[in-house]
Amino acid sequence: MKTTVLALLAFLLIAPSSAKVQMEKVTYKQGDTVLEGFIAYNPAVKGPRPAVVLVHDWMGVGEYVQMRARQIAELGYVAFVADIYGKGIRPANTQEASQQAGIYRGNRPLLRARAQAALDQLTANARVDGKRVAAIGYCFGGGTVLELARNGSPLAGVISFHGNLDTPNPDDAKQIKGRVLVLHGADDPFVPAASVEAFQKEMRDARVDWEFTAYGGAVHAFTQKAAGDDPSKGAAYNASADARSFERMKAFFTEIFR
Repeated sequence: MKTTVLALLAFLLIAPSSAKVQMEKVTYKQGDTVLEGFIAYNPAVKGPRPAVVLVHDWMGVGEYVQMRARQIAELGYVAFVADIYGKGIRPANTQEASQQAGIYRGNRPLLRARAQAALDQLTANARVDGKRVAAIGYCFGGGTVLELARNGSPLAGVISFHGNLDTPNPDDAKQIKGRVLVLHGADDPFVPAASVEAFQKEMRDARVDWEFTAYGGAVHAFTQKAAGDDPSKGAAYNASADARSFERMKAFFTEIFR
């Protein structure tokens, strides 16, 4: 009985706990541009551990991506919310979001540089095992982490959640060092079949270790409740796809962080 109690106490001391997760604002730079992200971690987890860069959707750094960072920190990882747009640039509506996202989609070297700055900031943290780092992103962020991988950044893996798949330089896929996982809405009208086919050809041609999962009935933004519940609009929340993709993400991390 005494041994069982001691074992339980030991587990409680080391097990990740959402109540213990801390989130701190981080100011950093890419060139002369000031960026403002967040880092989330559980201080009860000792020593360097795997870490994840999270890239926001086209609305910029907000509550959604911070919520996801907390969830990942609860799993025992260090999570860093990247800021692609710059400190204080937070779109107030979809028109502003489209304008901001367009700047970086039209300038992939700058997009990659902004993502790389976040990765560098994260790996410099003493809590992080720099050899076990991944990047994930949502919508605009999904396309961003694919570009970061194409840039040859030292990542164990990347995950795109309902992200754009196109790139102006498909040959850059030969520079991908880690695994690639795409979690896609099978009925996403914003990522047409031609884009999916081109992406899969790109991965095959570059001999990347890749995986593509399409969720039936899901459209764009299927992990985001703010997208509403009307698939006919092209973007809508799908509870089943959200839950299943989150579980696949956890399994993917277990696989690449061994």
